[in-house]
Amino acid sequence: MPKNIKIFEVGPRDGLQNTPFNVSIENRVKLIDTLSDTGIKKIECGSFVSEKWVPQMAGTDQLMRRIKRKSGVNYTALTPNITGFDKAIDANCDEVAIFASASETFSRKNINCSIVESIERFVPLIKKAKEIGVAVRGYVSCVIECPYEGSIDSGEVSKLVKRLIELGCYEVSLGDTIGKGTPKSVKSLLLDLCRDIDPSKLAGHFHDTNNNAIENVREAISHGLAVFDSAIGGLGGCPFAPGAKGNLSTRDLIEGIGPENFCSNLNVEKLDEAEKLIMSFD
Repeated sequence: MPKNIKIFEVGPRDGLQNTPFNVSIENRVKLIDTLSDTGIKKIECGSFVSEKWVPQMAGTDQLMRRIKRKSGVNYTALTPNITGFDKAIDANCDEVAIFASASETFSRKNINCSIVESIERFVPLIKKAKEIGVAVRGYVSCVIECPYEGSIDSGEVSKLVKRLIELGCYEVSLGDTIGKGTPKSVKSLLLDLCRDIDPSKLAGHFHDTNNNAIENVREAISHGLAVFDSAIGGLGGCPFAPGAKGNLSTRDLIEGIGPENFCSNLNVEKLDEAEKLIMSFD
């Protein structure tokens, strides 16, 4: 097991975006401030999407101005288009993320446009990000299965990932959006992708629907991936993906891989504090 594994904490965004209620900005700030003391170096704090579609993420601009920023920690946000990007920069986000889908149907249901149209939206965003020196991360959802189309061809995933990297994404996170991935299907996907794509450009984003997430992480590590998305307390699930159980729990990721295999010192007590905090949300 390599000693260079990194956690990308997505609980405050991907975790809370699917709650049946809206967590207050105050509580979201408390969660991020607690996570800042865990040793995790990247925290996705929210998203600049329409409040009409994802009301749980309302007020991300206010949240970004209120968090206590810790040196060495990057505070990031999801941005669907140039308008969202401009808001993220105004709110002093350290980096941003864009998201596309390997499934045409899911793309239309999630972001109301085709895959090609979604890429066209990202071109001016990434161009502006390059001009001002802001890093852009990519997400590709439904890399293994789609709730509407079933199995997804790995060749289509590979084309989309390559395109995002060509545009300027420093890293692309591979989303097993409904958690149907198994070590076998993850292996098949990564054998295809890693023929032409440097694994250091890839991250894993596994949902734990069928309790395969840790085994999928181990499989991905064997192909050279070293960055994995997780959510405190296993929060999450995409609101536009029926049956999407929560993300891989951050604590489960650490215990499953072994704390000695991460590249930063992790404070388990602070992680426990963050988990207790989310249990108090209503």
